[in-house]
Amino acid sequence: MFITKTSMISGRTNTLWVEGLTQDMLKAWENGALIQDALAGIPQELREFVMTGVSPDEWNRTFPEEEEEEWDEDDKSLQN
Repeated sequence: MFITKTSMISGRTNTLWVEGLTQDMLKAWENGALIQDALAGIPQELREFVMTGVSPDEWNRTFPEEEEEEWDEDDKSLQN
């Protein structure tokens, strides 16, 4: 199903194809079901698009993945 949303971040309107999405799923979410329950089987990044209009590409540009820091038990500090 195609879905059109306006991004909460950029204000741009985007249309994406969300494989497996149905009107019944959207109705369940609109009626108060948790999105992860109502849109079970839909990937998280596409559920985010349904909720906020932020496309996966826009999300990745806005919030690039950072290198995770690890705790070093030997010297009790964070290491990159």
